Amino acid sequence: MSLITCKDLVLGYENTVVLRKVNFSVESGDYLCVVGENGSGKSTLIKSLVGLIKPIRGEIIFSDGLHAGEIGYLPQQSGGKQDFPASVREVVMSGCLNSMGLRPFFGRVEKQRAEQSMRLLGIWDNRDDAVGNLSGGQRQRVFLARALCATSKLLVLDEPAAGLDPVVTSELYEIVRRLNREQGVAVVMISHDLQSAISNAGKILHLKHEQLFFGSAQAYRNSAAYRSLAGVDR
Repeated sequence: MSLITCKDLVLGYENTVVLRKVNFSVESGDYLCVVGENGSGKSTLIKSLVGLIKPIRGEIIFSDGLHAGEIGYLPQQSGGKQDFPASVREVVMSGCLNSMGLRPFFGRVEKQRAEQSMRLLGIWDNRDDAVGNLSGGQRQRVFLARALCATSKLLVLDEPAAGLDPVVTSELYEIVRRLNREQGVAVVMISHDLQSAISNAGKILHLKHEQLFFGSAQAYRNSAAYRSLAGVDR
């Protein structure tokens, strides 16, 4: 069943079009990587999926009981040190806020959800540490755990490995794969690592100010869009 369906989307800022002709869907359990050159509209699309940008034209249809507030969102990090005193537990639990309605305090359900997310991400032992004292890879695990607290259906990740070294990047991608395969969480992720995207994802969406390709990762390998981005002559 489709979680999100995008129809004839035109996206941009203050009526300046950044992306057009976008038509794709995200099904339950999908792993979709969004690829393309810098400035091609990838982050603009991601922000529209989580409700931060309204389409200029077209529509985004949420189904299967999903709405934008139930999407776990991990924006791209600046890479700088996060100098704030909040603990890992506090940051992760903040991912539950959208599901709490008007309740002012976290309850047993939220605390259990946060603990489960921290254990899944391997940061339970860091739960009382200040986020600002963690390494870049640990911080990304914290923010991913927070995003996971917001949803059991869909994670939207904007270049989660940006600024991380290759070993930590590989570990993070493995975590995302596990969440998708073992927990059944659908994933939409921007990636600049084309080969990793093809290896990990089931589907690829290629953007260059418009939609150049949407389909299986296997079919993408044989597409003109892939050859152009990868610099492959065939």
